[in-house]
This record gives sequence, C-alpha cells and structure tokens, in this order.
Amino acid sequence: MLVWFEDNVALLFLALLDGTVTAFVLALIALGLSLVFGVMRVVNVAHGEFFMLGAVLAWACFHFTGNMPLLGFLLALIVAPVLVGGLAMLSDRFILHRIQYNPESTIVATIGLLYIIQQLVLSFFGPEARPVEAPIYFRVQFPWFGYSGYKLIVAVLSGFLLLLTWFLMVRSKLGLYMRATQQDAEIAQTFGVPTRSVYSKVFAIGAGLAALAGVLVVPIRQADYLMGLEPLLLSFIVVIIGGLGSLRGTLVAAFIVGISDGFISVFYEPTLAKMLATVLVAAVLIVKPTGLFGEEPG
Repeated sequence: MLVWFEDNVALLFLALLDGTVTAFVLALIALGLSLVFGVMRVVNVAHGEFFMLGAVLAWACFHFTGNMPLLGFLLALIVAPVLVGGLAMLSDRFILHRIQYNPESTIVATIGLLYIIQQLVLSFFGPEARPVEAPIYFRVQFPWFGYSGYKLIVAVLSGFLLLLTWFLMVRSKLGLYMRATQQDAEIAQTFGVPTRSVYSKVFAIGAGLAALAGVLVVPIRQADYLMGLEPLLLSFIVVIIGGLGSLRGTLVAAFIVGISDGFISVFYEPTLAKMLATVLVAAVLIVKPTGLFGEEPG
C-alpha cells in the first residue's frame, strides 16, 4: 500500500486539485438550485441553461471587447448575472407566478423554458463549441508538475461567491425574508414579508449564481448550447444527497461529489464517476430519504 502511494502521489495530488476545483464550482451551481427549491419549493429543470447562458455571454463579452481576455472576463462577471438574473425574474413573473408555483406545473414549465433557451441559443450562437481564452494564464509549480493557475483562481472566486451568498443569507434583510419565507410563506406574509418579491429575487439569485459559474468555467472548457445538461444532473445529485433546501447539505455534498469525481476521473473514467454518484444518490435515499442534512417532514 505504501509503495503504491509513493508511486502515485503525483496522480493523487492532481486528483485532489481537480476535485477541489470541481467541488467549488459545483457548490456554486447547486447552491442556486437549492436556494430556489428551499425558498420557493420549485424544482428548476432549466437551471443548467442559466449556467450555459453565462458561458455564452462570457464568449460574447470576450469578442465584444476585441479579444481582450481580462477585460472581457471582468465585463462578463457583471453582464452575465445581471442579464440571466433578469431573464429569471421575467420567467418568474410571467410563467411561475401565473401557475401559482404548483409543484407539478413548475416542473413542466421549467422543462419548456429549458428547451426554449436551448433552441434560441442554438439559433443565434450555433451548434459549434467555441473556446474562450482565460483572462490570466500562469502555472503554479508543485514538486511533481505544474498546475493551471487559472483553475486555482476559479476555486478561490467560487469560494468568495459562496461566502458572499452566506453573508446575504444571514446578515441582510433580504436573507431574513428568505429564511422566513422558507420556514412558512403564509405566516411570513402575515408579518409583512413581501413573499412575491422574495420569490422573484431568489429565482434571480439562483440563476445569477449559475451564470457566474458558467463565466468562470468557460475558459477551462468550450461554450456550447448543450453544456448545461451535465451541471444540471450533478446539481440535482448534490442537492438530493445534501437534502432538498439545505444549504449546508448542498456544500457538503458538492465536495463529496466533486472530490470523488476528481479521483475517479484521474484513475479510471469520468463516466464511472457520474455512475457512482448516481448510485450514491440511491444509497442515501434508502438510508435517509430526506438527504444527509434534510429535515424530516413535520
């Protein structure tokens, strides 16, 4: 065992780095999905398309700035969450609100939204995958190999955004309203909480977080109109394992799935990592149907 560890220490460290980066990005995407479900009780099947829109808008900003990677990246960090969040608010106003947030109807509605966004991007953006240059390129030298400095920046920025979201949840008036609405929307409304406005803002925040993740990830992988499907699947896996509506569970599950994905992808096949994550979902649901940190129905 010790000999194997010494022979594979470089691969183990690479898997840990890749898994950590994946975990931070996955936590950012899944946090938006968990917020929407926790507060609104809406299963947003179009969440992956908000991620894809963030990546496509990052590509557009890159070309708008005349192929200036850093300026395009900074512009995308502002433009993507604003535009995608605005689209989410419009979707809430004209779709989800009109069907009164009925659980079954919202699933069908967000599936429809998924295909509308996907086909519009296909029509205007095209079917080709398009690269986006990283805003900063450097390598961090470790004893065994050099590693992409931009990937480490992605992890740091994702962690910062997670902390910012936590601060919003626990230290702001909107966060107080969100927590009150999550506990009981009807009672919160009787105490003057504008639940209608809270729903709209939560849907926009969830979409904005997914869009920011898309901006961060697109220099690592190319932008294409189908890139939202895998993060959607992994986000659902994370949210189910962690517990529907549990932010703490979402973060813990994201690191479980992300780091295990890193190790399995390095030593075996990426497809196997997705299969084992699905098996883990089934195991968690059998042992604890509400997820690791989900609350038992009262």
